[in-house]
Amino acid sequence: MSAEGGLEARTPHGEPHGVHSQRLLADLQARAMASAPSAVVLVEGISDWFAVDAAAALGRRDLANEGVVVVPMGGATNLGHFIAHFGPSGADARLVGLCDLGEEELFARTLERAGVTEGADREAMAAAGFFVCERDLEDELIRALGAAGVEEVIEREGELESLRRLQQMPFHRGRNVDDQLHRFMGARSGRKYRYAPLLVRALGVDMPAPLRDVLACVP
Repeated sequence: MSAEGGLEARTPHGEPHGVHSQRLLADLQARAMASAPSAVVLVEGISDWFAVDAAAALGRRDLANEGVVVVPMGGATNLGHFIAHFGPSGADARLVGLCDLGEEELFARTLERAGVTEGADREAMAAAGFFVCERDLEDELIRALGAAGVEEVIEREGELESLRRLQQMPFHRGRNVDDQLHRFMGARSGRKYRYAPLLVRALGVDMPAPLRDVLACVP
């Protein structure tokens, strides 16, 4: 289901961000596990789910009607579990996905061991439909949109003053603006998945290669 069709990126009033995140993750996973998809997009976290969902909507795609589900795994260490459920020894759906740079080796080994790829390297992963984000998908989105574009989105959300305060903190003051923006996205629980679809929509068709490529693998 699209975020616009019922899954809310913002935290309900009065509910702690962490509690909402855990409930949302559990809900998304439960929906996916109860389905019988023809293809599955495996992503690490909730913000990635929102980004993929927003990118699909921009392309006027209805993934649910296409038999495609996007699964936020709750961390790369859960990859084996979801491959077992959806992969060759389970539902035998077409598997594709995204991973953070820091999890590339774990993904490559796990995919090869499960028979999803024919090698444990980036080329083999890409051939099978798994793409590596440099740092992570948030970083890809920030770099693609550019600092000024990201700040425009933050300003529209009424949080530019919060960003400026973070930028003036001693630890962040000397860092480059992309690093500051990346930290801002992760500084508060729920902010990453709140901003992920906003950044994707601001980019329009000029989305980062990993996001574009993973959707192209589930036509």
